[in-house]
Amino acid sequence: MSIQETAARKAANGQRLSLTEALYLYKNVGLLDLASWARQAKIRQSGNKVYYNINRHINLSNICTASCPLCAFSCEEGDRRGFMLTKEDVIAKIKETIATVKGLTEIHIVSSLHPHNDFNYYIEILQTIKELLPHVHIQAFTPVEIVHFAKISGKSVKDVLHILQNAGLDSLPGGGAEILDDSVRRIICPNKATSAQWIDTIKTAHKIGMKTNASELYGHVETIEQRLQHLFTLRDIQDETGGFQAFISFPFFPANTAFPDIKPLTAYEKLKFIAISRLVLDNIPHVKAFWMMLTQPVAQFALACGADDLDGTVEEEKIIHAAGAATGQKMTTAQLEQVIRAAGCIPVQRDSLYNEIK
Repeated sequence: MSIQETAARKAANGQRLSLTEALYLYKNVGLLDLASWARQAKIRQSGNKVYYNINRHINLSNICTASCPLCAFSCEEGDRRGFMLTKEDVIAKIKETIATVKGLTEIHIVSSLHPHNDFNYYIEILQTIKELLPHVHIQAFTPVEIVHFAKISGKSVKDVLHILQNAGLDSLPGGGAEILDDSVRRIICPNKATSAQWIDTIKTAHKIGMKTNASELYGHVETIEQRLQHLFTLRDIQDETGGFQAFISFPFFPANTAFPDIKPLTAYEKLKFIAISRLVLDNIPHVKAFWMMLTQPVAQFALACGADDLDGTVEEEKIIHAAGAATGQKMTTAQLEQVIRAAGCIPVQRDSLYNEIK
């Protein structure tokens, strides 16, 4: 049987794909066929349900030592665009959220590698939020940030995670993976955690009982092979630990980065990658269509391409908007449910661990 027949048969039947088969499908099969197979894979995982949560994003600072060429959000110390939230600033944001957001279940924090904040700053931020919102899940700090905390504190990654967990950290968002290939990372993010460090941090979090998401930033300097190999690396990690809850693909926005001439990905390319990721990641329960990066119409179409989660209400986001995202800053639960129902799916509000709320 040819690879064409084998790959298509496996994709249609929900059998595990090899890298060679996935590459063949991605390069040679159209979106509609991939979407049809991915949709069936999604139904096997979560039926006709599509999830969302009520969350609030907080970015603590954009002052960063990494100076990644791919990043439009961060800046060096002394730049007039720079900001850093104090504990009092965070308290004010949390109190505003308490007053204006009903049913909040998650605080989501992703920040920068700040040159001067010590480890205690991050511990105190978690403790402060947990005191104000004791029953709200805190999903915070990418593995890249955890590696940074280990460096500035002189502690192991495992000790850092335990300390943060005791301070109120519930799960990791899983960002900073970009492409898990150091030949790519040397170009796009040479001064932050290596592939091995990201993987080790994720595995350590899983082994101490902390759930995480998995992510990929694609559409910049990587090859198609590297783009797909990243998925297989994540699948191998999940086979070992079982700690990933959801996969999120982030299409690269070139505006205001060191790669302004890279052509932005088309909606077709974004949808095709979501479909192939659902087919490859047979052991990760959920695939997100992050509406803020995709736009609402593309995210809605992604629900027919294997995605089963739109993320959440968000409330405030700065990182991808700095790179040119033109979406709004938030969506209401009514808007999210309308998008899901219009796609022929059942909206389900969830918490951060995918327990169903309504």
